[in-house]
Amino acid sequence: MSTQLPLFPVTVVGSWPRPGWLLEALRRRQAGELSFGEFQEIADRAVLEALRHQEEAGIDIVTDGEQRRDNFYSFVVEKLEGVRLMTVAEMLAYAEDKTFFEQVLRQRDVPAYAIKTPVVVDRVRLKEPLALDELEFLRRHTSRPIKVPLPGPYLLTRTMWVRGLSDRVYPTARDLAAEIVAILRDEIVRLKDAGASFIQLDEPALTEVVFQPPVRTRTFMCASLSASTEDPRQELEWATELINRTVEGINGVRIGVHICRGNWTTNEAALLTGSYEPLVGALGGMGVSQWVLEFATPRAGDLAVLKPLAGTREIGLGVVNPRTAEVESPEAIVGRVEEALGYFRPEQIFLNPDCGFGTFAEAPVATPEVAAAKLRAMVRAAELLRRRYG
Repeated sequence: MSTQLPLFPVTVVGSWPRPGWLLEALRRRQAGELSFGEFQEIADRAVLEALRHQEEAGIDIVTDGEQRRDNFYSFVVEKLEGVRLMTVAEMLAYAEDKTFFEQVLRQRDVPAYAIKTPVVVDRVRLKEPLALDELEFLRRHTSRPIKVPLPGPYLLTRTMWVRGLSDRVYPTARDLAAEIVAILRDEIVRLKDAGASFIQLDEPALTEVVFQPPVRTRTFMCASLSASTEDPRQELEWATELINRTVEGINGVRIGVHICRGNWTTNEAALLTGSYEPLVGALGGMGVSQWVLEFATPRAGDLAVLKPLAGTREIGLGVVNPRTAEVESPEAIVGRVEEALGYFRPEQIFLNPDCGFGTFAEAPVATPEVAAAKLRAMVRAAELLRRRYG
């Protein structure tokens, strides 16, 4: 779907804080007390509320706030056969070094009972499209371009494959990956045909690949228990290959990849730190339209590391930090965008938060009021930039 966008389009990464009544419905759904259809009717109200915040702020490209999702990737359990939802605490039983894993959870401020992850326990088959229902509902209620976030193929494979649970069906994670790529590829085509303007593949686990020293056991990132024994360069090559196999030959829709450093806590010290420099080669090899990257947090390092990639893609520039209560000024946002103009053309720069405002349903990092104020600041900054560079 081709949509004319203004210069410096403003959008979100995906999630919005869920209201308490939606969280209660989600718990009841997961406990089997509500049917899928009953939960969807309740979630419809929350989607409309998230949309209202975005439209009132003046956002150019909207999402449904991921209101129907427990988190940005676990929702696939409702759409796939052979997948089971487990809390991080439940997954502890399958960690190769339980003491180490518990230490990681404490150090990284992980709410082990609140964050849930999908785990493959049988042959994976599609029951129904992953996000088509989300798009179709949103399209009935807005005329604005719509972004649909999807978990990326590397993230899903890494997260869903757990030794002792998944290996009797898929001996290795790479065996599972072929299934995941096919499912995501078909979904992107469906979403494109249904009118999505922007499809975003979320791949936050790529930062753990490069920012953590090799260990002999499993580690935590996005509730993943994935083994970290591979050479980081090989992992990045594999991730890039999976992304490219997923998007190859698909035209007519903007496809981006979002990479951050974790978004489950407001404690910045508990999250990963490191510039995008080790990922520059992988970014350059991804056959996507846009990189959606965080730069509002000092943990993300300097924009200058992207100089070798200057002008080769669009950048979804993180200009507000969803984890802080302080609302960035439009002038400060303009300054960050003008720094990016040293490497990207005005028409290549989109404005967005570093990550979602409510990545994990039970652990939002912002209130709706703060999130809305940050959206308004981005919109005001875009207005100033358009007058200056339009």
